[in-house]
Amino acid sequence: MAKTSHNVTCLVTGSNGKLGLLLRRAWRKCPGPAPLCMARRAPTDILWSPGDPLPPLPGMDTVIALWGCTSGDAADLATNVDLVPYTVALAEACGARNILHFSSAAIYGPGTELDETSPPTPANAYGASKLTMEETIRALPRNGIRHCVLRLANVVGADSLAPALAPQEAPITLDRFADGHGPLRSYIAPGDLARVLLALAALPGEALPEVVNVTAPVPVRMEDLARAAGRPVVWRDAPDSAHQCVTMDGKRLEHLFPQMKLLRNAQELIADWRNLEFVS
Repeated sequence: MAKTSHNVTCLVTGSNGKLGLLLRRAWRKCPGPAPLCMARRAPTDILWSPGDPLPPLPGMDTVIALWGCTSGDAADLATNVDLVPYTVALAEACGARNILHFSSAAIYGPGTELDETSPPTPANAYGASKLTMEETIRALPRNGIRHCVLRLANVVGADSLAPALAPQEAPITLDRFADGHGPLRSYIAPGDLARVLLALAALPGEALPEVVNVTAPVPVRMEDLARAAGRPVVWRDAPDSAHQCVTMDGKRLEHLFPQMKLLRNAQELIADWRNLEFVS
């Protein structure tokens, strides 16, 4: 178990997307100073676009690089690599000792109980772009900065299922596999992710891992999330190319913070999301 310090200060990039807004709401409920948010457009604390002159920045302990691209063509996804030097420049400008870089479970490709030593075999262009980003980070000169890559599970309310969870008439369509169930995936509640990020930021540099899976302890069925949200499910036969189970191992994170009890069942995950989604 690693010891953490309190009252750390964090600068967060890309903070006004769907995930960023959920995290900002969650951080309001956390003790200590709220992270300072930077983005290309409002709402944010600091307006700034990569390539523009850096604004004056206060001293910060950690940069949380939330920014990036999740879809689009090759040029769009190359943004995930292109932003790395800007993240480092921000850390140097504010004197940060740590950078938390957002990667994704997509770097693994299909598999179950994938841990940080599992060989990356991304199955799509997004996962490949994040893998290239990770390789770019590993090649950086350290210059007194500790880099931690976060391989993030699906976040409830900010993943591909999220739009269908909102109250509406149309049911959610899911693939059904031979056992009668739908997809099983690793998830994390947005409120838990907010706490995990602050806890990682508070670790002393020598305790911060180079890479860590960020996920709840157990995976969740998508149909359970839909039903917990009160949404009806319509089934379709899963195509041969579909993968039912894609799950991550979260033991490294659990070992870092054994006292942090992350939400794990569909009802808890949906309740956490709703407490953040439907507040101003």
